[in-house]
Amino acid sequence: MPASRRIGRTLVVVAAAVTTLISTVSVQATDIPPPGEIVTSANVSHVTNVPKPAGLETTINTDIAFQGDYAYVGNYGGFSIYDIEDPKRAEVVSSVVCPGYQMDVAVYGDLLFTAVDNSRSDDSCSSVGQVASLKESWEGVRIFDVSDKRNPRYVKAVETDCGSHTLTLVPGKGRDRRDVYLYVSSYNPSASFPDCRPPHDKISVIKVPLRNPEGAAIVGTPVVFPDGGNESQPGLLLPTSGCHDITVYAEKDIAAGACMGDGVLFDISDREKPVVTARVTDPNFAFWHSATFNNEGTKVIFTDELGGGSAATCNEAIGPNRGADAVYDLKRGRFAFRSYFKIPRHQADAENCVAHNGSLIPVKGRDIMVQAWYQGGVSVVDFTDSARPQEIGFFERGPEPKGGVGGFWSAYYYNGHVYGSDFHNGLDVIKINDKRTDPARGVRPDRLNVQTQASYRERGHGH
Repeated sequence: MPASRRIGRTLVVVAAAVTTLISTVSVQATDIPPPGEIVTSANVSHVTNVPKPAGLETTINTDIAFQGDYAYVGNYGGFSIYDIEDPKRAEVVSSVVCPGYQMDVAVYGDLLFTAVDNSRSDDSCSSVGQVASLKESWEGVRIFDVSDKRNPRYVKAVETDCGSHTLTLVPGKGRDRRDVYLYVSSYNPSASFPDCRPPHDKISVIKVPLRNPEGAAIVGTPVVFPDGGNESQPGLLLPTSGCHDITVYAEKDIAAGACMGDGVLFDISDREKPVVTARVTDPNFAFWHSATFNNEGTKVIFTDELGGGSAATCNEAIGPNRGADAVYDLKRGRFAFRSYFKIPRHQADAENCVAHNGSLIPVKGRDIMVQAWYQGGVSVVDFTDSARPQEIGFFERGPEPKGGVGGFWSAYYYNGHVYGSDFHNGLDVIKINDKRTDPARGVRPDRLNVQTQASYRERGHGH
């Protein structure tokens, strides 16, 4: 993984199998749990932990997608499929060793899509890392058939410029309902990379015919920043050269892009030609990482991955307004800043901690989300009042027993439970018991790709 191409992800991965002691306590800002020990708020409980399977135990877990009774967990070394029909007895059904960072995942029907932002010798699962300066190097999107959960089948690869750091599944509309689209986010070009040269400033759009996934192909590379992005703001992790992640709200034909130095709003009514309709910057943001709409589509939470995910930013020295969430109201198609949110529990100065991936908890009439903060753990946040978001629950482990980076990459709510993908510890199943979140148990979607948002009513009807 060439350092010049990859910012925000550690390369040193240590396998850690830790014995944890669950204690349900209230942690003050100055309290740091002992290494590896689990602490929670009184309304949160630990249901179970499923360690990473053989073959993936030394590489870190990343993102999660859900469909039916299964969770699909990405890993720098491949992916795993978990049976979560009974969350208390969640178990690995199968795993596929197919290296290529980051392995962001999305699922639709019988197809699993995985993102590769790591220059490889070819597109196969037996490939090895190879410098991006060689024209024949490959990175992009791999597609698997997961109809047989115990024996996933590799179907197709699509190469994309600068690889695929993340991908976002976008359902087709009208006559295109037999197709899905992937919005591929990538960034950090170099004049020495034949397939990733500046200015880049674009995304790749892949069209996937559901009846013929072998025909998946790029149908457009719309430029997000035709006049250049935010490149000169002091404190940026990297100047804008593309997007890190995009969240779509398909039924409303909008999307929010977290694009390094910029936050953007897209009109996606033409799936193949998303158009930027609003843009915002923030002097406190170092790296616009991800976005979440509220159910009404009237708010967006953006996350700032200060330090790129490997730094300790949840401490008094950094303060509450950096490495945080920013809450925006959407007013007449424009962003209106309302507040910042950051976990109130200070972490040790050696613990990597910063705002990362989360999802809404589907409570009608309220705006509540669960979110991963790396070694800051899992936080439940009520942002119904945009100006005063509050943490209402948490789960975390003490510092990594062997040191180094770790913690939760993603934490998502699905059908009554929270699922967290931990770098080293595998898949954690967590439950929140709180009158503010209990109504969410009645919402039972049959699929959840978090970056493909849908209204609670639609999700409750199984779309």
